[in-house]
Amino acid sequence: MSGNTMTLVLYFVVFFGIMYFLMIRPQQKQQKQRQAMLNSLKVNDKVVTSGGIYGKITKVKDKTVMLRIAEKVEIEVAKAGIGSVENREITAEKDKKEDRKEDKKETAEAEEEKTQSGEV
Repeated sequence: MSGNTMTLVLYFVVFFGIMYFLMIRPQQKQQKQRQAMLNSLKVNDKVVTSGGIYGKITKVKDKTVMLRIAEKVEIEVAKAGIGSVENREITAEKDKKEDRKEDKKETAEAEEEKTQSGEV
């Protein structure tokens, strides 16, 4: 009997572990990314609200932001209502390209040092 009970407990532990790594952990990671995005909102960011309204941030407050959705038309939106930041992807792409350039430079410098020291 105790062998069957231990097997059953082991199955529950394995099942919970699988559920944790497949569902709970990715959701926590996504929440952290969203919170980081909301905390990093700044003036002149182009954003899309969860309702689908495109706008440009003109003022950032504690819990809300002011969005310019048309010339001379501004609305106040809760930060939680911001769905995505449009111009962040561009900077992320630039950062990736700059990182690649820096990696290539470092590799070239390392190879140059090896040739100068006669290790080739």
